[in-house]
Amino acid sequence: MLSAKLSALAAALSSAVEHLVQSLTRRKSIKSSLDAETKLDKCLSTIDLTFLGIGCTLGSGIYVVIGQVAKSIAGPSVVLSFLIAALASVLAGLSYAEFGSRVPRAGSAYVYSYVTVGEIWAFVIGWNLILEYVIGSASVARATSTYIDAMTHHTMSNFLTEHAPINVPSLSPYPDFLAFGLTILLSVILCLGMRESSLINNIFTIVNLFVIGYIIICGLFQVNAHNWSIPYEEVPHPEVNGVGGFFPFGVLGMAAGAGTCFYCFVGFDVIATAGEEAVNPQKAIPVAITSCLAVCAVAYILPSIILTLMVPYYSLDPLAPLPSAFELVGWYVAAYVIDAGAICSLATCLLTSICGMPRVVYAMACDGLIFKFLAYVSNRFQTPVIATMVTGTFTGLMALLFNLRDLVDMMSIGTLLAYTLVSICVLLLRYEDGEDESELANGPSSSPFHFSPIEFFQPRNNLPNKKSFCVVKIFLLVEVVGTVWSGLVVLYLSRQLHEAVWWTIVLLIIPLLLMVFSLVVIWCQPQNDTSILSFRVPLVPLIPLLSVILNVYLMLNLSVATWLRFLVWMLGGFLVYFLYGIRHNGDHIHCRDSYLELSGSNTDSLPSNLANSDASSVGESNGHLATEKAALQSGTLDLVPGKD
Repeated sequence: MLSAKLSALAAALSSAVEHLVQSLTRRKSIKSSLDAETKLDKCLSTIDLTFLGIGCTLGSGIYVVIGQVAKSIAGPSVVLSFLIAALASVLAGLSYAEFGSRVPRAGSAYVYSYVTVGEIWAFVIGWNLILEYVIGSASVARATSTYIDAMTHHTMSNFLTEHAPINVPSLSPYPDFLAFGLTILLSVILCLGMRESSLINNIFTIVNLFVIGYIIICGLFQVNAHNWSIPYEEVPHPEVNGVGGFFPFGVLGMAAGAGTCFYCFVGFDVIATAGEEAVNPQKAIPVAITSCLAVCAVAYILPSIILTLMVPYYSLDPLAPLPSAFELVGWYVAAYVIDAGAICSLATCLLTSICGMPRVVYAMACDGLIFKFLAYVSNRFQTPVIATMVTGTFTGLMALLFNLRDLVDMMSIGTLLAYTLVSICVLLLRYEDGEDESELANGPSSSPFHFSPIEFFQPRNNLPNKKSFCVVKIFLLVEVVGTVWSGLVVLYLSRQLHEAVWWTIVLLIIPLLLMVFSLVVIWCQPQNDTSILSFRVPLVPLIPLLSVILNVYLMLNLSVATWLRFLVWMLGGFLVYFLYGIRHNGDHIHCRDSYLELSGSNTDSLPSNLANSDASSVGESNGHLATEKAALQSGTLDLVPGKD
């Protein structure tokens, strides 16, 4: 009797664990009908999407970060710092562009993860994207308020500090009512329609670009090549200002500057987030992302060249480098033009950040992972009004009360995790096992876990199968582990590496060799045919893997305190997911359909628990699935969040 009860208990536990694993790994289904329409207003052109990305990316970086990096981190080599940062951003941007052509739906990396690696990873990415947008938007709101306050000689801050002080650690010295009001105002504007919001963003972005052009053209008349080769003797306080020349802080200073400049390019993913509202998203998203990154790279690199040639790098004001540089050369009128550009830049950055946030919330709510009332879309305005106002109000309260400087680094984790997972998803979709005609003709292949080493470099089939896909997943994991290993060695054993201690060199060489070997093995595996896609990442797997390596290394550079805050945020997220989301999303997900639609597999290649489910309906839907597979590959298939 006791043994029977124990056996029943073990069976129940086994069934519960199996059900939990299936819930965590199930993937978002593709709408079987190609005629389904989104509730959001499909009104954005390619130019609108491009300006949306530029507005979100060209924030305070152009007016502040250039001076900060040039003065104390890189000197004139800030030009190379921005160039390296731009190239690194392009690595992630290319992966977003390919996914945008595959799955053009609201939610960006959240949706991309859901259709590729499963629900739990999608929730992690979506939850962190919400954090990124909330802190980023609140920070920009505070920066806009602070800039306006500085233009009025700190009248607002002095008055509120005197009459309404907040003497609480980690909170703001005073309630920033201007930042709160700006956030609520822009949230209301976004609720009134994407078409109107896009028009406002386009106008402000054009003004900002004209101001940047004004800076470049006017600065050309004041350049002095000597400022890139200042000798050591002319540098005041060299212990602080470096040794002069083009690399006053060395090549390492230039590399450190590239890490800071990389975050100036964060924001282009808002294009993918708003892709569901594009008129022709499969073509518009890739063009908009690549155009946005190209324009932003030029907009950062050219002013950095002009700025460091106009005046010595050590004379820059880190808080207002551009106005101070023109004042040093006697062009006082330029400061007013720059102030106008800064206000427009901050306004567009705030508007586009608030725009992206509710669309991630909307996508997650449609899938039932968070509260479903947030998925409500106004029939009149065709915008997610509840999600917009809830997230806007929360962001406004953050800007009103909190000192955000300690929280800004948490933005980086969400962004870098999203970049990493999107690059991994591109790799997985390229190598995912599909229907292999030769395998069907010759019978099923051997188990994917039994293969000879020669198959690492000479696969038997020209098309992906379970065996080649298994190889890719194993060595992709080796790449990630090798990246973490080598990154920790560089970060924590840098002194020993500099002193050429033999064992630290061995510790570094081992993961590097494993990473090179893994890259070669993955490169040798067969890929799916992507010729029908409107955009494809070139040089796969090299470019996605470089993006993964860069993003993981940047995450390792974040402080322990930042990681602890991140863990607290994720604990709150998992409470929401396991208490609500995991029980309210079953009606929206069919992992068997997702597997078929993405990989092109027949039911014989499905896991047994999926292949046996609802087998009678498979024959009835074969035609639909074949159509959907072709449409997904060609970028013409729409997902409909929240529906089967």
